[in-house]
Amino acid sequence: MPLHAKDIGWSRGGHLVLDGVTVEPAPGETIGLLGPNGSGKSSLLGVLAGVHRPDTGRVLLDNTDIRTLRRRQIARRVAVVEQHADTEIDINVADIVRLGRIPHSGTFGGDQAADAAAIDEALTHTGMLRHRHRRWHTLSGGERQRVQIARALAQQPDELLLDEPTNHLDISHQLDILALVSGLPITSYIALHDLNLAAVFCDRVVVLDHGSIVAAGTPIEVITEQLVEDVYSVRARVTVEDGIPHVDWSRHVVGPSV
Repeated sequence: MPLHAKDIGWSRGGHLVLDGVTVEPAPGETIGLLGPNGSGKSSLLGVLAGVHRPDTGRVLLDNTDIRTLRRRQIARRVAVVEQHADTEIDINVADIVRLGRIPHSGTFGGDQAADAAAIDEALTHTGMLRHRHRRWHTLSGGERQRVQIARALAQQPDELLLDEPTNHLDISHQLDILALVSGLPITSYIALHDLNLAAVFCDRVVVLDHGSIVAAGTPIEVITEQLVEDVYSVRARVTVEDGIPHVDWSRHVVGPSV
């Protein structure tokens, strides 16, 4: 069974960040996590990755509570692409991607042939194979994001967690990255701000607001004019074409009732 959350509650600094969150994807599904800033998307990814320990509820991987698993066991199955990844180290693309093989190394190192094959495959998937010798500091924002995804793919995970992978990218790179992720034969959780991108690339979406799930289902079931107004306080027109909803944003912000 894929990585899933069961009735997760988590607080930070005395503030309830996640409240009764349950997400149960089917194998191979791409799940979009939506909601305003501060709604709990990144925090939920942190709990799913085992970085944050929930106060209540459980995160299960193959029906095993991840709190009983070692970090290496989790890393062999779950890969994470963070929102802001950077380094001051002078390192090339291939060596960054090679970091994804660390969970598979033993006391005397890993299988070098398997490592090389996994690295080449990850670079090929992300279109970065011909850039393998380039230095990190020479890469554009979109290229850096592709390298981070390649590093995650080199782990050969069953589950992929991505926190705002399209931030600061131009539209062509946004589309390329989400097409890449949604086409992978693994279960993915993607925190996104853009409802229209989520509608195109996600099998299901989960909308968080103030740490609680307020809607979940397929994009056409969830992304409605009423939801946009209720959650984002903005009036928008939602149309549907070929079964995919599209949000046409209005500049009219819904004010507090008087």
